[in-house]
Amino acid sequence: MTTNPIEASHQSASTPTDAVIYLARTRRRTMRRKRVRVIILAIAMVLTPLLTVTIGPAAVPVCDVIGVIMSHIPGLDVNITWSRAVDAIVWQTRLPRIITGLAVGAILGVAGVVLQALVRNPLAEPYVLGVSSGASTGAATAIILVGAASSATTGAFAFVGALVATSAVMAIAGRGNSPLHLILAGLAVGFGFQALTNLLIFSSGSPETSQSVMFWMLGSLGRALWAQVPLVTVVAVLLTIAMAICGPILDALASGDRTAQSVGLNPAKARIIFLVPVSAAIALAVAAAGGIGFVGLIIPHIIRNLVGHSHRYLVIGSALASALFLVWTDAVARIIFAPAELPIGVMTGLIGAPFLTFMVARRHQIG
Repeated sequence: MTTNPIEASHQSASTPTDAVIYLARTRRRTMRRKRVRVIILAIAMVLTPLLTVTIGPAAVPVCDVIGVIMSHIPGLDVNITWSRAVDAIVWQTRLPRIITGLAVGAILGVAGVVLQALVRNPLAEPYVLGVSSGASTGAATAIILVGAASSATTGAFAFVGALVATSAVMAIAGRGNSPLHLILAGLAVGFGFQALTNLLIFSSGSPETSQSVMFWMLGSLGRALWAQVPLVTVVAVLLTIAMAICGPILDALASGDRTAQSVGLNPAKARIIFLVPVSAAIALAVAAAGGIGFVGLIIPHIIRNLVGHSHRYLVIGSALASALFLVWTDAVARIIFAPAELPIGVMTGLIGAPFLTFMVARRHQIG
């Protein structure tokens, strides 16, 4: 059977065109699904404060919550039908706690994504790498040795501790891609800084000071105040936007040094440029809520399966999902042993430790 030369030439020309059209349509559908999922996460994050503020040892109806919020907006005339106790619970206690939780969760999620890209390992995370422990030691040093009373001084010391811990882990782990090297280096640095923090607590002769430092070791949103909400919220938003804009650079770094060099990047300098603001943000999160672990490990891994490996979407999705995860985990921690509150760091540890074990075992089986 012979083929018409004209038809053959037509088929050879149209087949690649059809393939290009098909790939373009598939890419558009994929991008549309990513946007829809990110939008759903954004809507959930907007609704979360309104829902979680009702949860606690003293339940508050949603209508009262809306009324309390509206009563604190200047220029609005609201008929107050709730007690002063309800107003204090909603406005002074739970709302700053929830907003701080959203911001801290976003910071930890974005930090996890960036650290995973910089070291090219999905097991990297501020707590696992010892960064949170370093920041906690810095905060403890400021409180016990320096006698710092301001959150700015405590945050500055926490930043130095976080930066030192990050540098130490990368120096110990070297350039190896083995997950165990990274985990062991993080555990070594983390345990070392925890030992230093315990030594500082032991050397303190004040039980009140020791109890205050324990806040940074266990992690809690119970001390959140409106005074710290603007700073931690602005930092969370700026960090998320900046890292999302730098998504293509993170893509290149995550692909390896050769790929980064091929697009004109200096991998060593790029890592330093990213590590400084990320360490500063982690330090602020630790100063605001203590050492909360595993958020930057669990959420980016889950979001990566939803939006893919493109860091532009991964950063935004992880920020939103981590904020949701931390706030809802805190809501459960408030009621599980009510009226006592379980430290949120304990909750995330109970969830994160099995998750980390599963990931290490899975990577070992694949390897």
